[in-house]
Amino acid sequence: MTLRLIQFVDTHGARGVAAGEDDGSAKAILGVSSTYELARAAIAARRSIADQVAEQGLGEAVDIALALSEGRILSPIDHPDPAHLHLTGTGLTHLGSAEGRDKMHKAAASGEENLTDSMRMFLMGVKNGKPETGTVGAQPEWFYKGNGHGLVGPGQALVSPDFAEDGGEEPEMAGIYVIGDDAQAYRIGFALANEFSDHVVEKQNYLWLAHSKLRPASLGVEILTGDLPSHVQGTSKIVRGNEVIWQKPFISGEDNMSHTFENLEHHHFKYALFRVPGDVHVHCFGTATASFADGVATQDGDVFEIDAKPFVHALRNPLKTTPTETASQTAKVVRL
Repeated sequence: MTLRLIQFVDTHGARGVAAGEDDGSAKAILGVSSTYELARAAIAARRSIADQVAEQGLGEAVDIALALSEGRILSPIDHPDPAHLHLTGTGLTHLGSAEGRDKMHKAAASGEENLTDSMRMFLMGVKNGKPETGTVGAQPEWFYKGNGHGLVGPGQALVSPDFAEDGGEEPEMAGIYVIGDDAQAYRIGFALANEFSDHVVEKQNYLWLAHSKLRPASLGVEILTGDLPSHVQGTSKIVRGNEVIWQKPFISGEDNMSHTFENLEHHHFKYALFRVPGDVHVHCFGTATASFADGVATQDGDVFEIDAKPFVHALRNPLKTTPTETASQTAKVVRL
């Protein structure tokens, strides 16, 4: 059985953490009210998460499906101070389809001077994104999405600001980390993620990628502890009313990537800024599938659904747009 960590609120309003199993069953972990608290205890005791859960003990069964239906499932990780949670990501990490790779090689053969910056970076990953263990490979694309205020849990709305030109899903794997008092990054595990972005803005000018990524992101119900399988396959869809308007399979895991997780982690945590004791990091690892690439224009009320094995529960989030002028009004600077 693989240990899965799920944060929930019980019927009395108290927070808890459940240990989930492959069959969907779950039990409350005794003595902790957050994944962060559990991870900090494991780091301090130099134990694995599984050993720390065994040390804490398990209590009553938790009906995760019922809690989901009642809106009582939280993001599987958070921080007591949201400003100390970093939401980041990296792109151009997945090999994509055979057709996409064929186009890439044809473009590469046409001459370096004809390649876009994105293609050059992608090829760097293909060439040296999977170095030998213990060595450093190619540096990937990297971006900042925000802090804990931008992290959305299962069932909660992904809010697109009134100035956005698009709000589109990106089904991904996210690594979940807590920084120990020794300034070392400790990986708790992996979660499903929707790395929600503004693809229209990015398409207009690649230098606007930073703007396009300043949007919320959602995490799935569970953190899968331990290593992620080398091949992950799932489905991403958009539901509008009672109709599925777009659906496509997606794949992840190192078998389908141009970088190893170790290499991507190195190039994030090599910065001392990201090794501050007590901080939490949610780092998205990229995708090769997005509805925008198929010409889909999302609209208010659409529901994004992402599911993939080995995760038990799907991630669902509705799209919500802020009222006209709300975001732009709050952007005004007041002189003191």
